[in-house]
Amino acid sequence: MSYASSSEWVEQLEREGELLRIREPSCVELVIAAAADQESKSEHGGKALLFERPIGADGREYAFPVFINGYGSARRMAMALGRIGVEEIGDEVGALVRAKPPAGVAEAWDLFKRGLELRHARPVAVGRGACQEVVHRVENGGEGLGQIPVLKTWPKDGGPFLTLPQVITEDPETQERNVGMYRIQVLGPWEAALHWQLHKVGARHGKKYREMGKPMPVAVALGGDPANAFAATAPLPDGIDEYMFAGFLRKKSVGFVPAVSQPIRVPADADFVIEGTVDPVGEPVNEGPFGDHTGFYTPMDRYPRLRVTAITHRKKAIYPATVVGKPPMEDFWLGSASVRILLPVLKMNFPELVDLALPAEGVFHNMAFVSLKKQYPYQAFKLMHGLWGAGQMMFTKIIVAVDAEVNVHHTSEVLFYLGANVDPERDMIFIKSPCDSLDHATSQPNVGSHVGIDATRKLAGEGYGRNWPEECRTTPEASARARDLLAAARRGRP
Repeated sequence: MSYASSSEWVEQLEREGELLRIREPSCVELVIAAAADQESKSEHGGKALLFERPIGADGREYAFPVFINGYGSARRMAMALGRIGVEEIGDEVGALVRAKPPAGVAEAWDLFKRGLELRHARPVAVGRGACQEVVHRVENGGEGLGQIPVLKTWPKDGGPFLTLPQVITEDPETQERNVGMYRIQVLGPWEAALHWQLHKVGARHGKKYREMGKPMPVAVALGGDPANAFAATAPLPDGIDEYMFAGFLRKKSVGFVPAVSQPIRVPADADFVIEGTVDPVGEPVNEGPFGDHTGFYTPMDRYPRLRVTAITHRKKAIYPATVVGKPPMEDFWLGSASVRILLPVLKMNFPELVDLALPAEGVFHNMAFVSLKKQYPYQAFKLMHGLWGAGQMMFTKIIVAVDAEVNVHHTSEVLFYLGANVDPERDMIFIKSPCDSLDHATSQPNVGSHVGIDATRKLAGEGYGRNWPEECRTTPEASARARDLLAAARRGRP
């Protein structure tokens, strides 16, 4: 299922009882973010929120509503991608890559890419785009970014930030597109700061343009089909177009139109498109602080300046946003969906891998739980090293490995085996590796240490010289009879 617009998705959420409309005036500075924070921490992620009358700190009312927490539950995440559950998509991905066992990680991703192409997911050009119903150009002046109800989410943020953008760049040599979700700080009506970190593809494209001495065209899409923004968050490897992935998810190719002021293509169904350039010789600007998904403020730093040349939008556009901070929040559900969908590709390379979870408390890059079918000594460590070499898994600071029967999605169960099965000196390995730029714990930016903890049963070849004890478990018959007795008691029967 595909959605023609954010409005169509909002209407579907409302029909399914997954939307709250807030009709009272709501301030874009802190108030809307505070409401989203509270709602996202409600049972099962609460509801999606549509603020119909966002206002500025000066009381001025914006023309566009704010939509937030749309991805903030397992059910809404599946609805965004047109499924009953995201596991359905994982099964489809598995079918794409099972035809031929891959020789390595690169070949597995290549199989996945070719499978996407066979599913007619490649983006297509269309004649007109609803994203360009209204056009504002810098040369004509006007409010520019000031017309959009961009949120300031935390008290010490450096200003308002776009938090759910699809940042579109193209390689100047190959014209391969990349779509990343990099926060953007609004600096003025026609100026912003792009927070793409050292390791991101957008930063690599920027470096190439800088070396060529050419201005870099950039487009930022907001809204449209919810699969588009989700694809921008997915940890896809180089060479897989995020909008091609979105086309696969929505079972319909994403339509594109030329931008009005830059030589770049933009999704026709977007609610807003911000076009501009990064000057190859221009000085970077101060960006931040920003209350991040780590639960801490990332400090001010220097990032590229985006000079906005045009803003286009639908006549009845909806501004999409998200709030990040101490988990659980909306981004947890986005990350969890990526794991469920892309897990079959990892399993093709690591046949011992049973399941993988990124617990909310680990805010994605801090912690991963993996279960495996262990057949030989130190296989858990072998799996850890493989995962650290798999794309953005290189940022994972702590990997805990458990046996196949352990449910990695139940953190308390993993912690039980972590405490029960680990001898710290024997079962922990440390490596030096790149780290997420947002990680404040490392002694210097972007590099630090990672730890792998083997919480599986130990084999003789792993230095364990005793007989591993048997776990205490009752019989299935006793469990069944106990359930019957308790159920009868609750019903009030003798």
